[in-house]
Amino acid sequence: MAAASGFAESGADLDLVGIQKRFPGFTAIEHLDLTIPAGSFFALLGPSGCGKTTTLRLVAGLEDPTTGQVLIGGKDVTKLRPFERPVNTVFQSYALFPHMTVLENVAFGLRRRKIADPIDKAHEALRLVELDHLATRKPQQLSGGQQQRVALARALVNRPALLLLDEPLGALDLKLRRQMQIELKSIQESVGLTFLHVTHDQEEAMTMADTVAVMNKGRIEQMGAPEVLYELPRTAFVANFLGQSNLFTGPVAGTTADAISVDVAGVKVVVPKSRAARHTGTVTIGVRPEKLALHTEKPATDASTNALGPGRVIDVSFTGVSTQYLVDIPGVGNVTVFTQNMGFGPTAHEGAEVWVSWHVEHGFGLEDDPDAEPRFSPDADTQMLAVQTKNELQSELEAEEA
Repeated sequence: MAAASGFAESGADLDLVGIQKRFPGFTAIEHLDLTIPAGSFFALLGPSGCGKTTTLRLVAGLEDPTTGQVLIGGKDVTKLRPFERPVNTVFQSYALFPHMTVLENVAFGLRRRKIADPIDKAHEALRLVELDHLATRKPQQLSGGQQQRVALARALVNRPALLLLDEPLGALDLKLRRQMQIELKSIQESVGLTFLHVTHDQEEAMTMADTVAVMNKGRIEQMGAPEVLYELPRTAFVANFLGQSNLFTGPVAGTTADAISVDVAGVKVVVPKSRAARHTGTVTIGVRPEKLALHTEKPATDASTNALGPGRVIDVSFTGVSTQYLVDIPGVGNVTVFTQNMGFGPTAHEGAEVWVSWHVEHGFGLEDDPDAEPRFSPDADTQMLAVQTKNELQSELEAEEA
């Protein structure tokens, strides 16, 4: 997709310094220091209730931080109102005016700000998203994907230093969502602006972003390139939120110059030291399901391979490109295996005795201390947090009325 000449300006850095955000009864953001370089595509990924949308609202000026500063291009904008910030937001709902044409929707903000040549600039923005040929249509005459691109054009036409994307593809079907992921990345590379994308969709974040920050209960658990976060998760939360992982906990039973051996239900499982955050004591190690091989006979072992079993296949799920197996291994628990469907029919059927194996270099070791007190209570999932927050707010209201 060719860049439109008027949209070649670079974006600006975003710096969040010492951000904390408290609401009555709970803390949405504990402590956040974050720098997003100019011109990057940055994804803030996490489940509902983790603080990612609150972070976006703080950047947009729709919320004020309890403490901390928001800087855009080195300028402190913490006290500025939303319309005074060089920021635009694309929402999941698109928020298009139904009585206006596509062109009028895109030109609306320019007219309101009394910018010269609003129609020409609106056409330029529509050409960027390849919708100028539909400029005279009304939003209800467009598909969901086309409406999403109109909303994007309306945000880009203002030449913001920073574009905020709040779950922008959530209302689209799977095929269209994947198509728009590619188009959004292409547009971002064309215009060179800074994109901050908030999403709970792992694939969406990994497909588009240069850098992904995984957020959990008010903190960033891990940040980096998508492939690094996937291949080397540092915590159990990241390992299980960004894809699936098989995690095993046990004491370190031996070390060499290059690797550690962990006792997993009496079997020594080897992990390279370079891929393990902890090398002594009780540790948690893991391997991704697609890295595992499934065997109907005990595999030959060597220094480059780990193996566990025998176990029983307790579930077989056909997913199209792959088959998912759930294997119950005594002393270990359930192990998930993904195998690519190269032939017809499953490798093993439910009830079959199997072993699993994987190359040593595919394992990873977490920095979590299995013996440490958890930072959060075990039942503090997002639903429980929402109920707790509601109850606390109700109690405070009743106390004020009393």
